[in-house]
Amino acid sequence: MINDPRSFTKLAVITGDHKASDPTKLGAAYGPEDLAAHAPMVAALESLNRFSVTVYNDHARLFERLAADRPDLAVNFCDTGIDNRPTRELNVPAGLELLDIPYTGATPQAIVLCFDKQIVRLVAEAIGIEVPREAWMPAAKGFEALPDFYPALLKPNAADGSVGITKDAVVRNDEEARRYLAFLRDTLPGRDVLWQEYLPGPEYGVGLIGNPAGQMTALPPLEVDFSRPPAGLNPILSFESKADPDSPYWTKIAFRRAAIDDATATRLTGWAGALFARLGLQDYGRFDFRCAADGRPKLMEVNPNPAWANDGKLAFMASFAGIAYPRMLEMIVDAAIARLSRLSE
Repeated sequence: MINDPRSFTKLAVITGDHKASDPTKLGAAYGPEDLAAHAPMVAALESLNRFSVTVYNDHARLFERLAADRPDLAVNFCDTGIDNRPTRELNVPAGLELLDIPYTGATPQAIVLCFDKQIVRLVAEAIGIEVPREAWMPAAKGFEALPDFYPALLKPNAADGSVGITKDAVVRNDEEARRYLAFLRDTLPGRDVLWQEYLPGPEYGVGLIGNPAGQMTALPPLEVDFSRPPAGLNPILSFESKADPDSPYWTKIAFRRAAIDDATATRLTGWAGALFARLGLQDYGRFDFRCAADGRPKLMEVNPNPAWANDGKLAFMASFAGIAYPRMLEMIVDAAIARLSRLSE
């Protein structure tokens, strides 16, 4: 039985384990930039003066401690998985469900679906959303036969944090492709690969906060600004852009409000809403699109538990709408409370 949805005051904020290794970080460990993102998040939630906030950033006996503490609501900001293992991201909400602790964000089912990039593509295509041309390359069969379209973006079929997508992930001939496939085979052994049409146009992000059965807020679309990186670097959001503060991908790439017409913004928001409902997302989500050479946007990624940091895409999109960071976090929590209230009626 869930707690009374009208009395959520005791929050458990679950994040990645700061002490454990993490393959989505440079050097597989939390760095100063990662740790610095947590303090503003906690301060923002506390500044609302509505909740008592306890942070769980050590996964040793995590569920045992949660069972003893019995929070009213778990704010699941653990997008790294139990023990920072991406394949165990679903275990956080699954464990909370076993304890009958309500939580924010995606269900285990939604996380499983969105972790498999080809499944997301097939779902999107089935409901009329444009997607890049793509070939799935199962690791079990080896990578001897290559698809016949270039340029292509090569990436793991299942990964988070742009793991497996480096500055060399865009390939333009067989030699480059085989070199990168060898890199993926060595660094991520046994991982299936997606050979995806490289889209050279602008890249957009769409953020939604809320739920289909209640209020849903569509944040103004974001555009990735690739105008500043040095010539010769492929304009992509690579692993370096998220994990290496010394890389020009980190220092030179910026986010800005998308300069797109109303029709395009409406189309992207509509696609995001359709995917949100079909994939079973909850409370918030982020959807990434990129344009082909002819300007047509196509789906790249669905993020069921997107980055919550004050310098992340979702926070940027909220700021475009005049929504301060603490209020954005409050909207996510309130979306969960409203959803749980409807379930209890």
